Amino acid sequence: MNAIESVRAALARVIRGKPEAIDLVLVGILSEGHVLIEDVPGVGKTTLAKALARALALDFTRVQFTPDLLPTDILGTSILEPAKGTFRFEPGPIFTQVLLADEINRASPRTQSALLEAMSERQVTLDGQTRPLPAPFFVLATQNPADSQGTYPLPEAQLDRFRVRVTMGYPTEAEELEVLFDRKATDPLDAVSPVLDAERVGALIEAARAVEVSHDVALYALRLVRATRDHLDLEQGVSPRGAIALYRAAQARASIEGRDYVSPEDVQALAEPVLAHRLRLGQQARYGGKHSAQIVREIVQSTKVPA
Repeated sequence: MNAIESVRAALARVIRGKPEAIDLVLVGILSEGHVLIEDVPGVGKTTLAKALARALALDFTRVQFTPDLLPTDILGTSILEPAKGTFRFEPGPIFTQVLLADEINRASPRTQSALLEAMSERQVTLDGQTRPLPAPFFVLATQNPADSQGTYPLPEAQLDRFRVRVTMGYPTEAEELEVLFDRKATDPLDAVSPVLDAERVGALIEAARAVEVSHDVALYALRLVRATRDHLDLEQGVSPRGAIALYRAAQARASIEGRDYVSPEDVQALAEPVLAHRLRLGQQARYGGKHSAQIVREIVQSTKVPA
C-alpha cells in the first residue's frame, strides 16, 4: 500500500462513505492549497480535518471562530515586559502546520481577513515585522451554509484563496448505521495513527508539481476559466489565481491516481470544486434560482474536450 492509499484508508475508517470528499482534501494538500469544507453541522467536517492532521503527523491547531474573535486571537500579539522595557511577541495559533478554522463564517469579516496574508504568502506581518509560518502550512476551514443563523458571508478575496471547496453531504442509511456502531465504545478518531510526516508530505507535493500537463490540456483548463468571465449569468468570473488553482489541483489529482500526466478528466472532475466558489452570480441568476456549481457544469458540458 503506497502513502496515498494509507492516508485514504486511515481517513475512511473515520469518515464513512465519503471517498470523493477525502480525495478532494488530499488534492488540496498535495497542490499546496487550502481547503474549505462546507455543509450543515454534524456531518463530519471537523472530524475529517482532525483525522487528516493526525494521519499526516503535522502540528495541528484548532480555532473555534465566533463573533467575538479578534484578529490578534489568531495572529498573536506583542506583550510588554515592564522589567526589560521591551515588547515580546506571543505567537497566535496560526503558527502551526495545519490550522483548523472551525466554522470560519461565524467570525466577522474583519477577523476572517486576518488569514489573507497567511493563506496567500505563508507569512504574518505584525507591528511592521514579517514572520514566516512553518512549512508546510495549510488552512482547513469548515463553514456552515450561508443562510445558517449567526453566519457572515466569506469575502470574495477569502474564498479565492481556498484551492478547493468540499461538500460532505449526508451518509446513506447503511453508512450512518456503521457510524453508530463505530462509536459504540470509542471514537474512531482516537485510533488514527500517523501515516506520513512533514518531510514525506513535502515529497508528495513536489511529486505532484512534476506531473506533466500538455499544452492542449492546459489550454482546455484555461478555456473553462475564461468562459466564466463573459458568462451572462455571472457578475464576476474566475481570476488568474483560480486558473493556477485548477492547474495545480489537476496535477495533484493525477498524482493521487498514480499517473505522471494530467488528463482532461482530471480537469473536468475538479472544475466544480475548484471554480464554483470563486464565482459571483448576477442578480437575475440569483433570483432565478441558479447556482454557481450549475453554471460550471454547463460550461464543462459546452467546452470542447481535447482529443
